[in-house]
Amino acid sequence: MKQVSKKYILNLLLILLLTGFALWFALKDDYEQVLGVLKNISWFSMIIIIIGSLFYNGMVGCILTSIAREHKHDYKLKDGIVVGFIGSFFSGITPSASGGQFGQIYAFKKQGIRPSEGASILWLDFITYQTVLMLYAALLMILRFGYYYANYSFLFTFIFIGFLLNFSVIGLLWTMAKFPKLYMKLSGTVVRLLHKMHIVKDEEKTLASWNEQLSSFNIEINRNRNNKKLILKVAGYNVIRLTIYFSLPFFIGLVLGVPAKDMPIIDVIALSSFVTMSNSFFPVPGASGGTEMMFVQIFSLLISAKYASSIMIIWRFATYHLILLIGGTLFIFIKQHSARGMQTEE
Repeated sequence: MKQVSKKYILNLLLILLLTGFALWFALKDDYEQVLGVLKNISWFSMIIIIIGSLFYNGMVGCILTSIAREHKHDYKLKDGIVVGFIGSFFSGITPSASGGQFGQIYAFKKQGIRPSEGASILWLDFITYQTVLMLYAALLMILRFGYYYANYSFLFTFIFIGFLLNFSVIGLLWTMAKFPKLYMKLSGTVVRLLHKMHIVKDEEKTLASWNEQLSSFNIEINRNRNNKKLILKVAGYNVIRLTIYFSLPFFIGLVLGVPAKDMPIIDVIALSSFVTMSNSFFPVPGASGGTEMMFVQIFSLLISAKYASSIMIIWRFATYHLILLIGGTLFIFIKQHSARGMQTEE
């Protein structure tokens, strides 16, 4: 337990270090101009931006609640929102967001949902989100990628590769759902190979874990295969969720004084999705450092660097650092509440 806590502390320190580097990168050439732009934002505007970010995370709670009610009919929305924030916290402090589901399954368990059911809920959430994200991004690629690629081919080649990497994840997930026996056979071969390369220490334990996750995934897929109402509802929530997230830089730009004609909202949404695609290349906690630099580089193609840097600072605080703080606080509360409950029973 102490080793896990130490790892999370080191990850948080890495986030602070990379964030500091990203801020230096954003401010090094336009320090006074960026600060001058940031002074234009009022407390009221900042509160509205934060509410928008919280609403985005609230949509995650709506999605988890909708799926969880298939397992526990009296599951409450506030519990789903708590699980959503805790997932964002663990995703934000672990490399490649690998710890998000661990934190969410823990929170589900404290709410009376078995780990196997929690894993099934998260599998459906993940595959639905990834599918909607790829369809959304594909549409934006068709609409705006060609224009930006024609003028900035080097930068957007990496973004396109990121898109293909994310798309391959969807292909893998649907293959797993369609051919589970084939995946189990292939996973056994991969685990044995990794064991021989001394990358996997416990071959049997790792293989059992992979097969258990695949089983949970297929149970949830088969359970909801004909539940079109749930699938459409969750997909709709994800469209709203992504639209809020991708358009937030547009509204931040407006309150900072950027004319709407200088940053058409379709371009802002497209560029925001391209930033998300580029995160595949930054497997550090929260994609820290890389996300901020890519945001400034990409949005500087649309607006001046001082505005791109200013928008990035507010956007990153509202959508990442603030969410980490809230999610971490909620996790500590659940953990302490659970510990007090155990002491009372004793």
